[in-house]
Amino acid sequence: MAVGFIFLLELTAGVLVFVFQDWLRNQIHDFFLTNLKGYRDDIDLQNMIDALQKGNQCCGALDPSDWDLNQYFNCSTLNGSRERCGVPFSCCVRDPAQSSVVNTQCGYDVRSKKESTWHQQIHTKGCIAALEGLIPGNIYVIAGIFIAISLLQIFGIFLAKNLMSDIEYVRAQ
Repeated sequence: MAVGFIFLLELTAGVLVFVFQDWLRNQIHDFFLTNLKGYRDDIDLQNMIDALQKGNQCCGALDPSDWDLNQYFNCSTLNGSRERCGVPFSCCVRDPAQSSVVNTQCGYDVRSKKESTWHQQIHTKGCIAALEGLIPGNIYVIAGIFIAISLLQIFGIFLAKNLMSDIEYVRAQ
């Protein structure tokens, strides 16, 4: 009974994600922007954002300008940080000649230059667009995983029902 209820909840959640995908996209956007603000304050958050940006070759939520929300990277004149008008190193385009060396200062002052030149040093695509781009290419893999999990749960429900009927049969004798 409980396993069947959990299965129905998962199925409902899947349908709701599909129906409310715009709302979900906005929630992810808000989540990303909120976490950009705390980038230097929480090392785990910093590592997560760096991994996301390096792995997907993206920068910021929508674009690199989102880093203005962070107190260390914003371009205001009140910001005395060396990272002012910059982006984290994870936004930088990797130099193939220096594959083993990470230049952690490659993003310094990038956003103080003309926006048309940013692409030479940093990735200009936002991470939300990069993540959305992954889904269509992997939709069959994602669907396959969900179908496999659903089949395993249905099989578990079937085995539980068989066990219940076997127990009732033994009790009846």
